[in-house]
Amino acid sequence: MDLDNLASLEYFYPEIILAGAILLVIVLDLVIKNKRVIGALSILGCLASLGATLQLYSGPSGFLFHRMMVLDHFSLFFKIVALAATILVLWMSFSSREVASLHQGEYATILLSSALGMFFMASATNLLMAYLSLEMVSITSYILTGFLPRNRRSSEAALKYLIYGGVASGAMIYGMSWIFGMTGSLDYSQIHAALFQGQPNQLALFIAFVLILAGFGYKIVFVPFHMWSPDVYQGAPTPFTAFLSVASNAAGVAILLRFFFPGVSQLGPDGSWRFLSGVEWPQFLLIVSMVTMTLGNLSALGQQNLKRMLAYSGIAHAGYILMGLVVLNTEGLQAMLFYIVVYLIMNLGAFLVVVLVANATGKEEIDGYRGLAWRGSAVPAIAMAIFLFSLTGLPPLAGFVGKFFLFAAVIKQQFYLLALVAVANSVISLYYYARVVKVMFLDFPEASDGRVELNPGAATLLGLLSVMTLVFGIYWGPLVAFTSQSLQFFTK
Repeated sequence: MDLDNLASLEYFYPEIILAGAILLVIVLDLVIKNKRVIGALSILGCLASLGATLQLYSGPSGFLFHRMMVLDHFSLFFKIVALAATILVLWMSFSSREVASLHQGEYATILLSSALGMFFMASATNLLMAYLSLEMVSITSYILTGFLPRNRRSSEAALKYLIYGGVASGAMIYGMSWIFGMTGSLDYSQIHAALFQGQPNQLALFIAFVLILAGFGYKIVFVPFHMWSPDVYQGAPTPFTAFLSVASNAAGVAILLRFFFPGVSQLGPDGSWRFLSGVEWPQFLLIVSMVTMTLGNLSALGQQNLKRMLAYSGIAHAGYILMGLVVLNTEGLQAMLFYIVVYLIMNLGAFLVVVLVANATGKEEIDGYRGLAWRGSAVPAIAMAIFLFSLTGLPPLAGFVGKFFLFAAVIKQQFYLLALVAVANSVISLYYYARVVKVMFLDFPEASDGRVELNPGAATLLGLLSVMTLVFGIYWGPLVAFTSQSLQFFTK
């Protein structure tokens, strides 16, 4: 199926619904005084778009808008991830006093616009479309990072994010120009045909791929494109930090996989992918994966600000996710998709507790969690322990199952050094995660430490995320089936 612009609209209604929700929020923000209604309408718009996306799973696959975008199960998976993250973050924002001080209509509009950009990132099959969609997500992210009024830390974080993002985007589009020069096309299918039928200069091609990785890598937050992450995570509004940590990373993974697998690789009959001979980018990513997880975990050890600690933790988890890319087979890619889902659940849960504690104490430092379980806040403390131990990879939690699939895929392909480094890093991460649990349960609170109040919305969301973390650690079959079904690329 290869559709023109008008015919493509029949399969474009999840994006149309989301765009309609954005326009509706802009208009209603002018006339509605109760701004919580804006958030509720935004969630309803996301739910409507989610329903339309799920309906497309049973429909045909094919190219849209003259091969600028593609409709397949892979793109639908990442659209669902983006919508799930947006819904949960909007829900989380209801409980954040930090977000309550912002312009609610503008906040919801920009957040939904970022989600729409992630839709395009997941579907892009043209280098120009990939660049424009990534820039759409980046620009909205810069705005929301610096959205806190009269907050110097937020403004500084936005400026650093803008500078790093601009440099990464410049490097990426320069690499894309090299690909265009060698193949004469921006379309992934034509790039694939030109590379495998011709004899491109291997050094030039490798340099082009590294430059493109700079743009994709700054979204996924792997080394050496990670420098912006700690400052941005600490300075941005906490619910948006949670959104960056899961949705932005997932969209980066989507655009990376779409380009490097169906774009410039070939799928063999045994389920393994064959890349161009002489251009050994998987070996390059193997080193990047090990360095990323090691630097992230070692840097997190000495952090006192919990948001900053979770930023370095996110860098480490980007290293774990890259493991599935290194093995060059379907099993590794499926493990990546599974881990993205469980990481979304447990990381959003951890940031929700950060929001609740910051509301009560005004603190983001680990000292603010002192004796949390014994000052009338046992539920947030227990939930935080579940999320942190799941991030470590302890059974019987969802994080353990996610890491098990990644480690199994790596060991099966005999990347024993990578597996050993990953296991060692998981042990290192236990120290700084357990340190927070120790402060919550074994340290005595002081009189100045406030009680963490749970409103019904926050309690419901906290319970939902905690239960999902436990359930997927015991009964992961449906999620495995969903990720397996989603790993279908349309290439012809």
